[in-house]
Amino acid sequence: MFRDGPIDGVIFRKLTQFTDARGWLTELYRTDELDAQFHPVMSYISMTLPGVARGPHEHVDQADYFCFIGPSNFRLYLWDNRKNAATFRNRHAVVVGADNPQAVIVPAGVVHAYKNVGATPGVVFNCPNRLYRGRGRAESVDEIRHEDVPGSEFQLDW
Repeated sequence: MFRDGPIDGVIFRKLTQFTDARGWLTELYRTDELDAQFHPVMSYISMTLPGVARGPHEHVDQADYFCFIGPSNFRLYLWDNRKNAATFRNRHAVVVGADNPQAVIVPAGVVHAYKNVGATPGVVFNCPNRLYRGRGRAESVDEIRHEDVPGSEFQLDW
């Protein structure tokens, strides 16, 4: 059984929008604000439709560096599945995105999912610290997909 609470190693960083007559700008990543173990090696952007979820899944070796900037809101779900962590079996959920722009580091072993809870398509930027499928896409995917497991203990609505 999971209990509600913070999860060690998950880092939230408020993203600030700098607005002027042209629009806005947000710094997503700076090497001087991020431990070297989390420095990105690639990046991608995804669009998720309203009411749609991605995950839950976890990585064995990869940390994700998600940036939720809008234009929609997402409910981010986290479960600590690391047996040696002080917060093992904690779960945490928070709304991020247009109303709460956040960069979120999700370390390996923390199960995660997000669902677009807004009324418009939403964009998520991710810059993980490992290459998808390794150099040249020659390795197995570092992902345990709990969403494919019937009766999984990692349920999105609690």
